[in-house]
Amino acid sequence: MDPLRRGYLSAFTANVLWGVFPLYFHALRPAGAVEVLAHRIVWSLVTMTLVIVAIRHWRRIGELLRQRKRMAGLAAAAVLIAVNWGVYIFAVNTDRVVEASLGYFINPLFVILLGVLVLRERLRPLQWTALGIGAVAVVVLSVDYGHLPWIALTLAASFGCYGLVKKRLGLPAAEGLFLESGVLMLPALVYLTWLTTQHQSTFGTVSAWHSVMLAGSGVLTAVPLLLFAEAANRVPLSGLGILQYLTPTLQLIIGVAVFSEPLPPARLAGFVIVWGALAVFSFDAIRVARRNRAERHATAAVREPAVSVRE
Repeated sequence: MDPLRRGYLSAFTANVLWGVFPLYFHALRPAGAVEVLAHRIVWSLVTMTLVIVAIRHWRRIGELLRQRKRMAGLAAAAVLIAVNWGVYIFAVNTDRVVEASLGYFINPLFVILLGVLVLRERLRPLQWTALGIGAVAVVVLSVDYGHLPWIALTLAASFGCYGLVKKRLGLPAAEGLFLESGVLMLPALVYLTWLTTQHQSTFGTVSAWHSVMLAGSGVLTAVPLLLFAEAANRVPLSGLGILQYLTPTLQLIIGVAVFSEPLPPARLAGFVIVWGALAVFSFDAIRVARRNRAERHATAAVREPAVSVRE
C-alpha cells in the first residue's frame, strides 16, 4: 500500500473509532463520569508506557522533562484534555450525545476564532461568513435548549485550545500523550483510591468484563491518536479536514438512532445551519489549497528550464 493510501486509511480508522466512542463509554455504566475519566488517564499512561518502551524513546522523554517551559505547556494541555474527556463522558452518561456531536461540528469554527483572537490571523471573507453562520446556529440552538449548549461549547473550546497548545509545543503524539497522562496520574489515582475506600468503585465489583473495559479505555484513547498522528504526516491538510467531520456525524447518528435522543425540528435547524457554516469553511479551505498547489506547480515549472540551462 502506498504512503498516501495508508495515510487516508489511518485517518479514516481514527475518525471512525472516535465516532463510536459513545457506544463504549455508554457500556461502562454504572461507573460515573469522573471514575471513567480517572481510569482513562491511568490506563492511558500504562498503554503509552508500553508504546514508549517499544519505540525506545525514553531519552526524548528525559529531554522534555528538563524543559520547564515545555512541561508547563504540557501541564496546561493535560488540564484541557482532561476537561474535554470529562465533559464528553458526562455527556454520554447523561444521554446528551447529540449535543456532544455538536461540539465537534463547531470545533473547526472555534479554531478559526482562536486564530483571530490569539494568533492575530487575518481571515478571508468566506471564513468570516462561516463564523457568522456558526454564531447564528448557536443562537438558534440556545433558544431551542432554553440555555447555551454548554456541553457543545465546552467540548469545542477545550479541544480547540488543546490543539493550539499542542501546535505550539510541537511534540510527537506518543511522547505528548505519555507526559499528559503522567501529569494527570496523581489526582486520578487519589480519586480512584478514595472511591475504593468508600466502597463506591465499580472496578472489580460489577463484573470482570466491566473491569476489562475500564482498563481498555487506555488502549481506546491511544490507538486513534497514534493513527491520526501517522495520517497527519501523509495526508494533505484538506483531506484531514474533511475526514474529521466523520467523527461527529457518527456520534450524531448513534445519539439519535441508538440512544433515541430527541432531535426536534428547531434543534435540527440549528444543526443544518452549522453544516452550512462547515460547508462554507470547507469550500474555502479546499479552494485555497488548490490555488496554493497550482502556484507551487507554476513556480516549479518556471524554475525547471533555468536549472536545465545551467546544466
